[in-house]
Amino acid sequence: VQLQASGGGLVQAGGSLRLSCVASGFTLDANSIAWFRQAPGKEREGVSCISITGGKIDYLDSVKGRFTISRDSAKNTVYLQMHDLKPEDTAVYYCAAPGWTPQCTTQGMRFWGKGTQVTVSS
Repeated sequence: VQLQASGGGLVQAGGSLRLSCVASGFTLDANSIAWFRQAPGKEREGVSCISITGGKIDYLDSVKGRFTISRDSAKNTVYLQMHDLKPEDTAVYYCAAPGWTPQCTTQGMRFWGKGTQVTVSS
């Protein structure tokens, strides 16, 4: 099982990026998926999650209204659309899957992908 996040980059404050999470040996549609981030010197935090059905979605308070998580079943991809980016959004972003629940959760991830760097300049 491999998850891979991509789409990061350098963007000015107020800009947008769309992160993608793709999988091999793993069907994203059969799993709830979460996005995390870790900034230098800080603990990793859950940013967003989506249930298997997509019926339940949740966001970190600081990104509500700016970030949107979504699925594309045909492409076996989960996206994190990020708008109005702020310097405090700078971090390495990871996608992950719990593998033990269909529910939207940021707890108990079993499967982690390699991260993608997001840098927001002021």
